[in-house]
Amino acid sequence: MTDADNPLAAPSGPRSENAAAPLLAERLARAITLAGPIPLSQFMGAANAHYYGTRDPLGARGDFTTAPEISQMFGELIGLWLADMWDRAGRPPARYVEFGPGRGTLAEDALRAMAKAGLAPPVDLVETSPTLRAMQAERVPHAEWHLDLVGLPEDAPLLIVANEFFDALPIRQLVATGEGWRERLVACQDTLFLPIAGDRSFDMIIPRHLLQAAPGSILETSPASVAILRNLAARLLAQGGAALIIDYGYEGPAIGDTLQAVRGHQYANPFDKPGEADLTAHVDFATLREAAEAEDLVVHGPITQGAFLKALGIDARTEALAKASPDRAESLAIDRDRLTADDAMGELFKVIALTAPGWPTPAGFE
Repeated sequence: MTDADNPLAAPSGPRSENAAAPLLAERLARAITLAGPIPLSQFMGAANAHYYGTRDPLGARGDFTTAPEISQMFGELIGLWLADMWDRAGRPPARYVEFGPGRGTLAEDALRAMAKAGLAPPVDLVETSPTLRAMQAERVPHAEWHLDLVGLPEDAPLLIVANEFFDALPIRQLVATGEGWRERLVACQDTLFLPIAGDRSFDMIIPRHLLQAAPGSILETSPASVAILRNLAARLLAQGGAALIIDYGYEGPAIGDTLQAVRGHQYANPFDKPGEADLTAHVDFATLREAAEAEDLVVHGPITQGAFLKALGIDARTEALAKASPDRAESLAIDRDRLTADDAMGELFKVIALTAPGWPTPAGFE
């Protein structure tokens, strides 16, 4: 299919960000009008590709704030975790790899901490957004950038970090109806998008204990997440190394609609103004664990982010920073609690580590 035939293809020539968003809605509406309702995964993928490709979504002026933007301690502790893995693995040549690096804040903090421990690895950032790549280059100017895992060098073990990466990958939703389980599709009226149940039965892939769920119940899957996990596993098995995945999520399979949109630090309708809000869903860590084990990786966790950071010494690091800057003591404690408290990010966010066979058990998971 050529771009001229593809209703989702971006128009040629430069466009302003404000002009591009309505055009995305128009393209999606045209695709649905021509071919019928589309899977939620296709809608979410198109919306997020535009969203992340056209702005800096982070911070007070953006739509949301991630852990590295809250405190330097987050990135520093991850850097020390990676350096400890590298040291106990025998200090091999290794590469630092980060998926979805945001502004590059985590990488900058982690690399600074790693350097103090004697590790100064080459840096590979997996990022598709030109806007975010430019921001990352300011903080990590010596990095190399990749669109996906395919381009990563094969010459050394990989130390991989993925913080709030998997939550933004497209999901499929299956919905229980009076006639059985159906895929949730996105239809439209003009440029008003709304979810509907499709006609095709999906009963054959529903876990037995969920087959009789009440009508309206939703089960989420993320084939995109599993595909990336398998590719990541192939690299770790071939090259050695470890991966640390941090995100908000649960251990499924479980019933629940976790699709959400965030715009201006407020929740929004996920189907309103596609490409103008961050679309995410909670990560099913049980599925990630099973996929990694099926590929013969060693899996550690998941555990909560609060437990992980406390095991790595965030309390001691908070005290050390407060002693060096007494005027920041209160704000440092607030930041620590935001990262670790059960009623903040500490319980909802989970951490899972994947290691190549023969690599040491990582800190925090003993």
